[in-house]
Amino acid sequence: MRLSRAFIPTLKEDPSDAELISHKLMVRAGMLRKLAAGVYTLLPLGWRVTRKVAQIVREEMDKAGGQELLLPILMPAELWKETGRWEQYGKELFRQKDRHERDYVLGPTHEEAITDLVRNHIRSYRDLPLHLYQIQTKFRDEIRPRFGVMRAREFLMKDGYSFHTDEAQLAATYDRMREAYAAVFRRCGLEFVIVEADSGAIGGDVNHEFMVTAESGESLIFSSPCGYAASVERAKFKIDPLPAEPEEALDSRETPSRKTVEEVASFLSVEPSRLLKSLVFLAGEEPVLAVIPGDRELNEAKLARVLGHPAPRLATAEEIERLTGGPLGFTGPVGLAGTLRTILDLSVQEGRNYVTGANKRDVHWVNVRVGRDVQAIERADLATAREGDRCPRCGDPMRVGRGIEVGHIFKLGLKYSQAMGARYLDSEGNERTIVMGTYGIGITRTVAAVIEQLHDANGIVWPYSVAPYHVHLVPVNIRHDPSREAAEAIYARLTEWGIESMLDDRDERPGAKFKDADLIGIPLRVTIGEKGLKDGVVELRDRRTGRIDRVPVGEAAAECRNRVAEELRKLAPSG
Repeated sequence: MRLSRAFIPTLKEDPSDAELISHKLMVRAGMLRKLAAGVYTLLPLGWRVTRKVAQIVREEMDKAGGQELLLPILMPAELWKETGRWEQYGKELFRQKDRHERDYVLGPTHEEAITDLVRNHIRSYRDLPLHLYQIQTKFRDEIRPRFGVMRAREFLMKDGYSFHTDEAQLAATYDRMREAYAAVFRRCGLEFVIVEADSGAIGGDVNHEFMVTAESGESLIFSSPCGYAASVERAKFKIDPLPAEPEEALDSRETPSRKTVEEVASFLSVEPSRLLKSLVFLAGEEPVLAVIPGDRELNEAKLARVLGHPAPRLATAEEIERLTGGPLGFTGPVGLAGTLRTILDLSVQEGRNYVTGANKRDVHWVNVRVGRDVQAIERADLATAREGDRCPRCGDPMRVGRGIEVGHIFKLGLKYSQAMGARYLDSEGNERTIVMGTYGIGITRTVAAVIEQLHDANGIVWPYSVAPYHVHLVPVNIRHDPSREAAEAIYARLTEWGIESMLDDRDERPGAKFKDADLIGIPLRVTIGEKGLKDGVVELRDRRTGRIDRVPVGEAAAECRNRVAEELRKLAPSG
């Protein structure tokens, strides 16, 4: 590619609406332009990188036994109503009507469409297992689309689906996909962790996220030396039993205008952990009281899993008063047995004297005992883990880091196949429900994640495997005939050998050329200057390390070819 003919509109300044470094650099490096909020055009350089990521994904999926197909983006609402996701998915779902007022969905995922396909064609256990995948544009109506392609309304994704006779067959595919996903991200040059995660709107009990470690990541990751890793929505922590305390009589205390944990704890001269924070939620029409220690935060994703509801909501002040008899800020579990379904966090322990709201304005109970005063309860993991909490496996303190989710795999089980009647006949002629798995990789998000992890103060630092080009030729002065001729000769030889190269043949100042080269981030730069040519050499500069080697002009093309081949080997598929 000759830069004089390339459509790569680089910018000197960061775009004003960009927050993440990947968004800033993709715009500045001429890879991306915004069309509307959360909607972007991938320019030739950006599309070239995206295609390379997609090809790596495609190779690993095929190697793992996947078969590529292409499902419709537009799906009839009837399929989504079969699974209940038409109502459950929420406002992120793009809903459309055709001219006949029939409802359709712009696909954010394709579980319904693929299950409909399979239920109409799979008949026997001999047809299973089956693994199908696609690479396609997805749509989600994000409430605050931001961060460029990291969180957009329209994005490119690989979504795969597997179909099985039983859980054992699914487990084998799941393990194979876990290995395939790890191979994808290794080949993209990324450092990542695999974490236990929340299934969200997709569903399923067992799932793992692939998180690229980056300070800019939206997701919190808890990890410990033993290898345990989980997202904040899933992270558990070890609960140490506290010594039992002498039982004291339940008593009420006036707490005028003290509503918050901090205010009540200070007023009663107790630690916040002595308080029980009681929160009223509605899961559809069902009211639920969730109770956690006052020094902890409720994890709504954990609560949603316990309730089997995708999005329980906090009750309003009016609803709280109607359900508990008391005002907001003074809610507690005492006396609500049989009235509200009450779930206590696992860290709320028996044998302790707690403080709770008395469901009466300006009054709290003290010396509250679980089992004596709080009855008809359920126990569940509801609290959010925090840094320093002990690992549930090894007991060591957990560290907290940030990550970018680039892949997610799920054991769906029977969630979709049962709802949609996807069945097969087993070896004895009995009808069975197909067991499913689903597997997603954000292609455009992976491009952004590479930049988040691999950049410096001057621009992007592409790994060879996904770099738009491998060699960037920079003749310092294009008007200097020997420089131009040497650059053209090296470029011609590299092109002949199939080495992806970019020739900066623009009549620009050297400083501008070097800045663009660093910004775009092609791994190997060849500088052809008048001074070097007098000595018969050109300079090869490694973008990642900054190392510069002087190489004889006649050997430059071969040296580039050897380096590119060696670096590509490091990120090549294994096996």
